[in-house]
Amino acid sequence: MSKQARPRIYNKAGERVKVSDKSWYAMQSNGEAEQRTIEVFVYGEIGTWGITANQFVQDLRAMDDGVSPVIAAFNSVGGDLFDGLAMHNALSRLGERCTGRVDALAASAASVAVCGAHRVVIASNAMLMIHNPWTYAAGDAESFRKVADVLDQTMEAIIAAYKAKAPDIDETELRRLVAAETWLTANEAVALGLADEVGDGVKVKACLGQGAVLQRFHHAPAELLAQLDEPVDPEPEPTPEPVPPIQDDPPVPTANAAQLAVLISQRCTAAGISNLIEPLLAVTKLESEAVVQAALTHAKAINDLCVAARLPEFSAEYVSAGLDTSAVRARLFDKLVGSGKGFEIDNSLPLADDPPPKVQARQIDQPSIWSARQAAHTGKRSTLTGATA
Repeated sequence: MSKQARPRIYNKAGERVKVSDKSWYAMQSNGEAEQRTIEVFVYGEIGTWGITANQFVQDLRAMDDGVSPVIAAFNSVGGDLFDGLAMHNALSRLGERCTGRVDALAASAASVAVCGAHRVVIASNAMLMIHNPWTYAAGDAESFRKVADVLDQTMEAIIAAYKAKAPDIDETELRRLVAAETWLTANEAVALGLADEVGDGVKVKACLGQGAVLQRFHHAPAELLAQLDEPVDPEPEPTPEPVPPIQDDPPVPTANAAQLAVLISQRCTAAGISNLIEPLLAVTKLESEAVVQAALTHAKAINDLCVAARLPEFSAEYVSAGLDTSAVRARLFDKLVGSGKGFEIDNSLPLADDPPPKVQARQIDQPSIWSARQAAHTGKRSTLTGATA
């Protein structure tokens, strides 16, 4: 059996990413069937925009023969905790033949995932970051109390994952380090038992945009931010034939398409409008950062109008159509009034003891009003006539 060809990997913006740069997620099998090694590269965000646990497990299952050594290499800022836990368990099920490798950074959910490996090797210049779970939430006070309870429960899952790797670790100290958002050097990770060996330092081409994602953390080392934001070296291209200059060339974007796609995903997720990610990708064509920023602001305004009108299902349609806010208001007005049932825009939060709904205004029905008045007038005359008789 010959060595398997390296697969083509595409990011979710539709652009091909070279596996040789390890700038996205990839799997490969090296060596002959009798002595091959399966390598898994998780270089990027876990969940949602990057590599989901479902994709990870399915790809690993398709390549795994049940006997070959598996190396899971990480350079990730983390992401979805539950996807990280699923990856942790998938690596744990491989047993002693699984080695986790931290090539530059295993932060947040990535630190949970890599600790599922039987043996963890961390590069001498790499880091492991552990912190409390966090999330976005919206709702009333009771909703936030429930969210806090869920966060407490997921915290226990995180502690269990780390203790599975380091059973002798002092739990009180572990909880303190997690609560403090601790960035562990290679030697510190080994001392705690979260890694088994310090490997050679390597120069890693990081996934584009990870430095920006790390800004949400409180104690991200400045030198790590600088390393993760270094541009990936482009592949050498054949020297093109000289061509005459073209007048009025369009300006070169300040950010590439992959970065802009990540920006759209992150901003939409944070604003609770993930349903608008695909329409925004199509509308902006990832032309430039200025275009993307303007489109995000506009999409948020359109979504707010649709939510206020209690018709949020139309926000993606209106964003895709490129409508301005005036046109959106007109269409929402037509949809609400066109039924003849009147309308009321009320964006207040519903409460359990809300008073009965207000009577909604209806369109004027002049014939009905005239008939009702005539009937009332006729009845009054009949009453007066009876009284006289």
